[in-house]
Amino acid sequence: MATVRRRVTEDRVSVTIPSYNFPHSIVDPTTKVKKGQPIELIGDVTRIDEDKVTVNLGVLVTVDANTVRLVQSYVPPKRRKALIDNPD
Repeated sequence: MATVRRRVTEDRVSVTIPSYNFPHSIVDPTTKVKKGQPIELIGDVTRIDEDKVTVNLGVLVTVDANTVRLVQSYVPPKRRKALIDNPD
């Protein structure tokens, strides 16, 4: 979750992310978001280090693990065919 700081341009919004000490802006074409409104950011987790999690939001953002919510767990694809060719 992030909090809207202000609208930068017509399609970009500046947000603050808890435990991330740098400014961040996101593309948001809707004009209905207002200052102080919470907004959910969705991205893929790329790395987990003890109590820190790195999330890909277009750029890599490293935040505390307790500020991230798991929406969908990753399940690797199932192989239908063996990697090794069978000798005939």
